[in-house]
Amino acid sequence: MKLLTLISLLPFITPAVLGCGDEGHDHSHEKRAFPPTTLTPPTRALDWGDINIIHTTDSHGWLLGHQKTSFPEPNYSGDLGDFASFVSHMKQIAAEKDVDLLLVDSGDLHDGTGLSDGFPPGGVDAHEFLAKLPYDVMAIGNHELYIYANTLDMHQNFAPQLKGRYLSSNVNITVADKHGKPQSVPVGSRFAKFRTRKGRKVTSLGVLFDFTGNDKNTTVQKVADMVKEKWFLEAIKEEPDFFLLAGHMPVQRDDWPLVFKAVRKVHPTTPIIILGGHTHIRDCVQLDGRSMSLESGRYMETVGWMSMKLDERRGSKKNITFSRRYLDPNRVTYEFHTRTRNSTFDTFLGGSITRGLLQLAKRFDLNFKFGTAPQDYTIDRVPYPSNNSLLSLFAAEAMPTALSINNTRANIPNIMITNSGSQRFDVYSGPFTKNDQLTASPFADAFLYIPNIPAKTAKQVLPALNNAGAENRKRSVEEALKKREREAYELGYVDMVYRKWLEEMDRRDGVERRAARNLTLGYVTKDSCPGVGDDTLHAPLPFFDIPDFIGSNTPNVTDDTPIDLVFVDFIQDQLLEILNGVQTAKNFTTKDVQSYSPFLASAVLGLFAQKAWN
Repeated sequence: MKLLTLISLLPFITPAVLGCGDEGHDHSHEKRAFPPTTLTPPTRALDWGDINIIHTTDSHGWLLGHQKTSFPEPNYSGDLGDFASFVSHMKQIAAEKDVDLLLVDSGDLHDGTGLSDGFPPGGVDAHEFLAKLPYDVMAIGNHELYIYANTLDMHQNFAPQLKGRYLSSNVNITVADKHGKPQSVPVGSRFAKFRTRKGRKVTSLGVLFDFTGNDKNTTVQKVADMVKEKWFLEAIKEEPDFFLLAGHMPVQRDDWPLVFKAVRKVHPTTPIIILGGHTHIRDCVQLDGRSMSLESGRYMETVGWMSMKLDERRGSKKNITFSRRYLDPNRVTYEFHTRTRNSTFDTFLGGSITRGLLQLAKRFDLNFKFGTAPQDYTIDRVPYPSNNSLLSLFAAEAMPTALSINNTRANIPNIMITNSGSQRFDVYSGPFTKNDQLTASPFADAFLYIPNIPAKTAKQVLPALNNAGAENRKRSVEEALKKREREAYELGYVDMVYRKWLEEMDRRDGVERRAARNLTLGYVTKDSCPGVGDDTLHAPLPFFDIPDFIGSNTPNVTDDTPIDLVFVDFIQDQLLEILNGVQTAKNFTTKDVQSYSPFLASAVLGLFAQKAWN
């Protein structure tokens, strides 16, 4: 896709902010790289109130920012060091205005990039750098619970650094007490009560949705049960100046209303701020005139802003004035809102965090290059199948190439199937590194196979999977899809929500806005709160629907030729059910399944790049 024409920057933003200006610039993580392109500045200044909040959520390890040059990646090119400098300047502005400014995160620090997933055995991830920022409140996410060792690290090492402000209201971990006996305790703190710089009293909670995919020795209490707990009722009994409810739940669905109503039952008019997450979208809703709920995207592609003007007199029942904004995290945005220049923006803390992250990336060998991608490959911005589709590349080229390496069955015809959700992020042209591999294809699924399946039968499996096996189920397709979506949501899978959001965005005004010559690709948000939420104007990304399952090209053999049916272990149960539905000659079980390759799905793109992109 060709880049759209960009609008000019404001005069006070120096060219050094925008890029290196060197066509041969090394965009690895070995040194700080600015995107060599012009970035669109924000449209207007932020609205400040008495209480102001900078919000992050679902960062998923994107601490070095998005450093690829294809849009929309440059919009999100700021790293955690840049963000730290931004926060420092904003704190100074708040002090000058004599107002409060809080920094809040709503969870999911783990699982996403090499900094969160790529550490050597026995090592630690990069979350120590997040603790260097002056977060007032952080809440636990479901991705802190998939692996017990991660949860234990949050409990023993990360939470203590927040000094009671890392909240896990309904999440426990089982650890040994001083006598060596197991005991279930909160991962962080149930709640926090504190005063702002201006002396205002805050009661804060950190709530996780009803997640069921957590590892053993961790527990998630249902939100409906949590609000009945004695500790909860005691925590909200005293009236603060405002409630700050941070948690890993989307603001438009799920159980925030349960928490909200429980607080409102005791305090009908006390201001309530809700900061949610999990579904990776930008969203805002007001449950009443004295509250606002904000969700601030994913992968450090959004920094949320909320402000609230308090009543002149206590006990007022009038509506409160709120504002919200979704900021693109890049240095142009940060310098615009802090009234700084490239030469004055970086703080000592910000610079030290950037250097530390780059050193950690080097230690994790995240810059190791498998090959050079010849073009952009995206998940849902192009049709599937197509030459620019990452799903086509993975299924039709990468899997067959990688799994044939050192495989005694490489010469036997096969069909390979995986779930499209195995690909989590786009692959962009240029160096394809270890970090890119972990970002695009992070799931360590094993490849299995069933031998001697007639080609005619094997060819029916992929279409039947994508039709949800409707012909072989007693319930309707709609009911089956709803059940599958509900079960996936409870396990923490949110791609379907995020993609529906992108689809609606493109359908609403994609073609028209992409035709505008002064708009770059990015998010175009329509939420339930008044006014325009996006800080920078963009045209929405093109969106194409993708199937739930993808497969390799079918071999050119006769229908009765026995072939290998290869698949990832993640879909084994579904595949066996479908296989037994499309034929009756044999009832296949797990006893018929064998290991196909020692290589995991997370290694496929790297192996392919080494052979095809060098």
